[in-house]
Amino acid sequence: MATIDDVRAIALALPGVTERVGGHTGEPAWRLSSGQIAWIRGPRAADLRQLAALGAAWPEGPVLAVRVGSLAEKEALLAAEPGILFSIPHFDGYSGLLVRLDAIDRDRLAELIADAWLVRAPVLVAKRWLDERGLA
Repeated sequence: MATIDDVRAIALALPGVTERVGGHTGEPAWRLSSGQIAWIRGPRAADLRQLAALGAAWPEGPVLAVRVGSLAEKEALLAAEPGILFSIPHFDGYSGLLVRLDAIDRDRLAELIADAWLVRAPVLVAKRWLDERGLA
């Protein structure tokens, strides 16, 4: 089980990431100058209505939204980890997905946040970061 403090520590350890509190949600979000990579996402009334119409419900516990590289990647991740990752109608056509923090371990969370960072990071910064970890 991961926590918001885990998200914070993982995200802020990545080059250039800052934390902001959402103006209309009051929840933290982590971003680069090029945009958000991860944010705490609670359900909106429309989300709850749409999920109910689908015979689904918003999960208990905190939920993190993360960017992914493409819609194909999103679909593959959702199929591979349905107990941890999910989506909602609001995210249809959007390359992002939702993570149940109470169902994911810290190491897997770190991978998802790093991948989200790589989507938004400047190319040379991302290359250097990957090279330093032997991942390039």
